[in-house]
Amino acid sequence: MSYSDYSIRSFTGGFDKNLTYLVTCMRTSNQFLVDASVPLKKISSFVNRRGLITLFITHTHRDHCAFIDEYVDAFPNLVTIVFKDSQDKIKCNYVKPVNNGDIVSVGQLNLEIIHTPGHYPDSICYLLDDVLFTGDTLFVGRTGRTIDKKSDTRDLYKSVYNKILTLPDKITIYPGHDYGPRSSITIKENIKISPLLQAEDEDDFVLKMKEYEKIRQKGAK
Repeated sequence: MSYSDYSIRSFTGGFDKNLTYLVTCMRTSNQFLVDASVPLKKISSFVNRRGLITLFITHTHRDHCAFIDEYVDAFPNLVTIVFKDSQDKIKCNYVKPVNNGDIVSVGQLNLEIIHTPGHYPDSICYLLDDVLFTGDTLFVGRTGRTIDKKSDTRDLYKSVYNKILTLPDKITIYPGHDYGPRSSITIKENIKISPLLQAEDEDDFVLKMKEYEKIRQKGAK
């Protein structure tokens, strides 16, 4: 598999520089979306005659699911992928609950499910060859935040350090928000620019996250 076998278009919008991705299998013309963060009208001109097959949800925070109804109305056979504990949160015709390690195929593309709790319990990353759609688990320059009442900083550490940073350095992450100096980055490059990805251990990561939040709060005043 190579980039010539699929194309990725990114669309920015939603509540806070959200990113939705439209991926096309070049061999079959089948298409899928990662998150429903932007209105259908933003992507409609790029949807081919075969239409959308699958919608992959990175987690069920409202901004990432905001426009599901529009997509389901336009594509009634759309299959929505969500973590197994959250299938009841998604209202559409066809929901496919998944677990860590599952493989979902669209056309000739295979995506591996990586359950990455921390930012939110049902957070999922989707691995497609050398591309990782990370939702709010990992951004360019930093990790996701853990300020939600269901967030857990230590879970986030395990997800990021034990599941993502152990992947090959060349993998490029495509996050759920455009928060960095660019919209995507390799894992290797991201470690170099992010102190949150340079923690010595779990306790050090927790301290770094606390310091990061303090800096954010000062900046907001």
